[in-house]
Amino acid sequence: MDSRRVSFTLYRVLAYVTGVFLLGLTFVAMPAKYLVGEDARFSLVPAPSGLEHWFGPESPLMLFIAMPHGYVYMAYVLVVLWVSLNRRWGAGRTLGVVLAGTVPVLGFVVEHRLVKAERAADRGAQEPAPTA
Repeated sequence: MDSRRVSFTLYRVLAYVTGVFLLGLTFVAMPAKYLVGEDARFSLVPAPSGLEHWFGPESPLMLFIAMPHGYVYMAYVLVVLWVSLNRRWGAGRTLGVVLAGTVPVLGFVVEHRLVKAERAADRGAQEPAPTA
């Protein structure tokens, strides 16, 4: 298997993993830390009875979601750089793909569009040139 295919496959996997962790961070861990519980910074609702330890400033969800997300995102950035060097992307496209991993759901959209463009490029390269 060639380096271009390996890097792109790894990019696709990390785009999904990063996106899932980002959704968990945005919609589970951060609200649990900042919005739920009596000692939360912006307490909107009390923590459910018996589950108080999952909410507030010392929420273990930050350990289980935020920390892995940070490490996965660093790997994602490195793989995007690898893909961009293999594909000879410009700085704008590379930066756009890197930043797509910081906006919930946008990473999935950008990954889908890149796969679509990659498949179109592969089909274009496989078609024989017309003879005159």
